[in-house]
Amino acid sequence: MIFRPLRSHQVVLDVLIGVVVGLVTLVFDLHANPFSLVITLGMAASLAFRRLSPGLALAIVWATAVFEMLTLSTPQVSNLAICAVLYASAAYGSPRLRWFGLASVGIGAAIGMFYVTFANVALFGVPHDVSNVTDLVRLFLQIGITFLGFLALLGLPWVGGQLVRARYAARSSRDAQLLAERETARAEREAARAENEAARAEREAARAERDIAVEQERSRIARDMHDVVAHSLAVVIAQADGARYAYRADPTTVEDSLVTIASTAREALGEVRELLGQLRHSQGAAPQPVLVDLERLVEQMTAAGLSIDLRSSGTPAQLSSNRQLAIYRIVQESLTNVLRHGDTRSTVDVLFDWRPDDLTIVIASTLRPTDTIDADALTTSGQYRPDERRGHGVVGMSERATLAGGSLTTHQAGGRFIVRAMIPSTALTQEVHLR
Repeated sequence: MIFRPLRSHQVVLDVLIGVVVGLVTLVFDLHANPFSLVITLGMAASLAFRRLSPGLALAIVWATAVFEMLTLSTPQVSNLAICAVLYASAAYGSPRLRWFGLASVGIGAAIGMFYVTFANVALFGVPHDVSNVTDLVRLFLQIGITFLGFLALLGLPWVGGQLVRARYAARSSRDAQLLAERETARAEREAARAENEAARAEREAARAERDIAVEQERSRIARDMHDVVAHSLAVVIAQADGARYAYRADPTTVEDSLVTIASTAREALGEVRELLGQLRHSQGAAPQPVLVDLERLVEQMTAAGLSIDLRSSGTPAQLSSNRQLAIYRIVQESLTNVLRHGDTRSTVDVLFDWRPDDLTIVIASTLRPTDTIDADALTTSGQYRPDERRGHGVVGMSERATLAGGSLTTHQAGGRFIVRAMIPSTALTQEVHLR
């Protein structure tokens, strides 16, 4: 037998009901029947087990009813337990047990009708011999009414149990639907929260990208500021020193130096103002130097006292503005370093070697006799590693070449300092934008 899970107070209540019904039956049982106690205990036990195990309760009821009919006992109050058990079999039993309960209704009504009509005539007093038609009609009428009475008495509780079960199933279905709707709503809220988190993450990523772009722009401006100021000051210092020495020999030559100093200072001031404006407002970038501006740079450096031999070989290729800016700054920084640290009496060789896939720039200058570079300052790849005394010019040139997709190396040979830069000229090479 299958036992249903019940709370402790439900089990206590069912046992209490069974005990009360048993006591009431024994008190009001006026028939001195020696089997009455067994019948009462059976019916009371079925009441106690009707919800805990409907199948066991139905078996106990059938066994007790059969015993009652075999002993020809008169039905008593405790027989109402049959109705409670049939209700429980329909409301709490398995599908098979419900069919057994329905069969019990029909079979029980037929057996009960036969028992009270022919076996135990104490209730209705039906005679066993029928002498006329009136007694026969009365007998059939009583049989029909008794059967219908038992059918209603046993069938209504079973139907009530079915209705309660259907109502409980509908409520469970409704609760399950409400639970599913709540789960769906919660899932939608979680999805909305996830979308909000994703959107916030995207905003954070976009903000981080903007911050990186701003930082890169500031770094670019700082490099340009260094290049502009260092170059212009080097030209101004060279012209001022030259004018100071030339004044003693020929005062008329001082005017050309002063003109160069003034023009260089004005250009530097304008470029610094543009860079500061970019740094302050973070708006559109000002026009940047390109390859065609190299001629003006050479003229300016020549006026500052350098002798420059600018040559080009191969077929020039079309370069992006970022790469042209990198080339211009590398040449500018190299010539400025020659003006500051090199032998300005010797010619500076600047070679542009155009190849199918890249442009190689070689800038060779003569070192001053007292300005030698320690071998420890060269890296394993032959690249010059400047110390703090020399500043960050070579580092800036190397960084610009790398950002343009190329490379830059420096070394000394035969008393000359050589800068070699390689900048890709193919469109397939991925560029890292300086802007």
